[in-house]
Amino acid sequence: MAEPAVRPSYAETTGQQPGPVRWRTVDIVVTAVLGVAFGAVFWAWNLFAEVASTPLDFLPPIKGLLNGVFLMPGVVAGLLVRKPGAATFASTIAAAVSLLLGSPYGGIIVVYGLVQGLGGELGFLLTRYRSFGWTTALLAAVTAGVSTAVLDLSLYYPVSGEYPLWAFTLPYIAFTVLSSVLLAGVVGLLLVRALARTGALSSFASGRTRV
Repeated sequence: MAEPAVRPSYAETTGQQPGPVRWRTVDIVVTAVLGVAFGAVFWAWNLFAEVASTPLDFLPPIKGLLNGVFLMPGVVAGLLVRKPGAATFASTIAAAVSLLLGSPYGGIIVVYGLVQGLGGELGFLLTRYRSFGWTTALLAAVTAGVSTAVLDLSLYYPVSGEYPLWAFTLPYIAFTVLSSVLLAGVVGLLLVRALARTGALSSFASGRTRV
């Protein structure tokens, strides 16, 4: 009598995990590598954003569209590693690396990395780190976008006559969240799935999930 075929696990068939598990060495290494890689991306994006922001002066809140790239490492790491803290770790490492490479924003960028990572972490926490499909990716992108927009508004654009709530604050939040959803959420999940198809993520649940 033939042996029954091995059935795929619950995580592999549904994209869900039974719950958080301990960090492995490979989790730490890959998350750190993601952070370093995105830190280099940040450095290049800062150069682009410096040039691109001037033509957007006609509508200042639209500059929030430039923020999405900075929210990618947290969301991507969370979707790939699927462990509590991955989003915060990767985002903070990325910010620190960009600072070492010469970020024009100075040490405050590390605070941004931490806050943006925690913002993305909230999205994964809301799903209890059990689901890593489109809903969670977009949710993490939204919470990450809101976190960086609120930090920007608190430090640089306080509500005043110059930056009124209805004309600047709310549109700025909306554009930042939109950018985060498109880049961190949509592109981030597609990037993880593309890497999974190559077999590079075979050590992770994200590389074995059937989606």
